[in-house]
Amino acid sequence: MLSSEKITRINFLSKKSKEEGLTEEEKREQQTLRNEYLKAFRGSMKDTLHSVKIVDEKGNDVTPQKLKESKNRKKLH
Repeated sequence: MLSSEKITRINFLSKKSKEEGLTEEEKREQQTLRNEYLKAFRGSMKDTLHSVKIVDEKGNDVTPQKLKESKNRKKLH
């Protein structure tokens, strides 16, 4: 995940954008930080999903095939 300093900076730029606007350099920085945040979030979400196993009430594994394949690809890397 992102450092607390980067999260603080994202929040600062967001607030400044709403209150007084951003310079072009700050807009580029904000977009870069947002992209970095989204990349980290998506990676974390994928890791979470790879730890999920779906079981029906009879105890049968009903995890979607697409998720199983994604788990297998991760194990190979």
